[in-house]
Amino acid sequence: MSKAIVIEVQGDAAGIVVGSPGDFRFFSSQPAFDALDGKNFRSVAQANRAVADRRAGQSLRKAA
Repeated sequence: MSKAIVIEVQGDAAGIVVGSPGDFRFFSSQPAFDALDGKNFRSVAQANRAVADRRAGQSLRKAA
């Protein structure tokens, strides 16, 4: 059975992952995370790291 899990970064919903262990697909809810939209991840934790890495990269670009 598939389940949907909200992925948040700093209290903001970045999107959801839908699937089952070993096969989760990310669906973006904010333009900042559209580059990850439709990507598959092996785990929810892996999707969380990808979202966090994307947010960190955006923060670095704003600071430069």
